Amino acid sequence: MIKHIVLFVLTILSTFYVGGVSYGIAIMTILLAHEMGHYFVSRRYGIPSTLPFFIPFPLSPFGTFGAIIKMRGIVINKKALFDIGAAGPLSGFIVAVPCVLIGMKLSVVGAATPDALRLGDPLLFKLLQWLVVKPPPGQEVFLHPIGYAGWVGLFVTALNLMPVGQLDGGHIIYAVFGEKSRWAYGFSITVLAGLALLYNPGWLVLIVLLLIFGMRHPRPFDEETPLDRKRKILAVVMLAIFILSFTPTPFPDLTPQMFGKHGLFR
Repeated sequence: MIKHIVLFVLTILSTFYVGGVSYGIAIMTILLAHEMGHYFVSRRYGIPSTLPFFIPFPLSPFGTFGAIIKMRGIVINKKALFDIGAAGPLSGFIVAVPCVLIGMKLSVVGAATPDALRLGDPLLFKLLQWLVVKPPPGQEVFLHPIGYAGWVGLFVTALNLMPVGQLDGGHIIYAVFGEKSRWAYGFSITVLAGLALLYNPGWLVLIVLLLIFGMRHPRPFDEETPLDRKRKILAVVMLAIFILSFTPTPFPDLTPQMFGKHGLFR
């Protein structure tokens, strides 16, 4: 328990350092919602799980590498696998969207400056910006820290929903397609490689991590019982959330001097 508390406090301080108090509170709330979604659902199925281990990292533009929980035990069936996998990103997404809306309301519209940090455009973020702010031609939105936390929350949601291996999206697609989900793993890695070559070399880091930690998914105890219709519909919803939250170039022109000095604009 002491280790959890220490890491939690250090991550709060790390996010405060990167984006200020309002950003830190907002992003920690989003991450906590994500991890506790996994925690409560896994405990509901009788699978022993640890509390979240938060990972502080003040040198990143997020102030953290997120958080993880450790589950000890066998997932009994595809229903449990799906519910555990979907609970985290769905919970985080539900908190991230209000952060985007609140942040948009608190943001300032003005002339763009060349040394501000530009963010990529997830479809949902672009839609909410158009609905809430509607910046006039030639003007940019200087994003409030709470809005930036919401943007990070969408980015983290999209990363976790990638249908690969041990990611939440890997759990979901395996629960839906079983061993046939292997084609999605290969396709996802191919797409990430294309993005790394054409848009953002930073995706190579994720590819290496996915290859190191393995592309195969552990089998649940019961592989025969299929998902019900309700969960299949929710799987489509999770796919829509992934598409709406994903951006191929999160930081199009990031340099170390830009972040935390002149603000954010979009």
